[in-house]
Amino acid sequence: MRSFQQVPVTTAEPGSAPSEEMISRRAMLAGIGAATMFGLAGCSRTAMDMPSLGLDEITTGSIQPRRPVPRISVDSRITSPELMYASLTDGGFAVPAVPYQKIKPQFRRQIVVDPTGEAPGTIVVHTDERLLYLVQPGGEAIRYGVGVGKDGFRWSGRANIQYGREWPSWTPPPEMIQRKPELVKWQHGQPGGLTNPLGARALYIYQNNQDTGYRIHGSPEWWSIGQAMSSGCVRLINQDIIDLYSRVTKRNPVVVI
Repeated sequence: MRSFQQVPVTTAEPGSAPSEEMISRRAMLAGIGAATMFGLAGCSRTAMDMPSLGLDEITTGSIQPRRPVPRISVDSRITSPELMYASLTDGGFAVPAVPYQKIKPQFRRQIVVDPTGEAPGTIVVHTDERLLYLVQPGGEAIRYGVGVGKDGFRWSGRANIQYGREWPSWTPPPEMIQRKPELVKWQHGQPGGLTNPLGARALYIYQNNQDTGYRIHGSPEWWSIGQAMSSGCVRLINQDIIDLYSRVTKRNPVVVI
């Protein structure tokens, strides 16, 4: 245990000037008091003090060079799930509310720091992560949870959005009808609606001016988000595809990885 050397106590006659020894002792005691005050302040650091610290110092206790942290926009249409996933009327259809509490938070619509490095306006789909990013100016991206194709049904590459449709009709391809003969009733097309597999919107992916056959579309099956269970298309919650569709124009680049 560390020991401290005792400081001799001396007295001075009343009215006399303090001795050099007394001045040194007072200075030492003042220093101890100040150190104690700063120590107590450090143990009770408040949230108001936190912005002056680097992120690494807060999370790891070590002081690292400060890195700039981009500011993320706040938009109630993207950051408030009770608003984002409320019921709505669109195109004459009453889209039901989504029980967002049952959806993992990472798959809810939100604004994030762009991790893609792509140009603003690019749609980037990470199939393994089950996430879609719409790159924004200023280093941000709007992120949506998606459902993706089952193994053997996925597509990847660079392409673009050729056009979009609101409440699109859906025609199952012949090979799908072979796998699911009950779909033959829609061989000439299923009208758009709440039970249509393409949901409220569809964005059609073309590569080199050729239809890939793959779509980014809505789905009434909100519980499928985060899963790999489609026939290759990228599906979103209906409320999310309505939001994404409103932000996309013809020829938006698409990257699926």
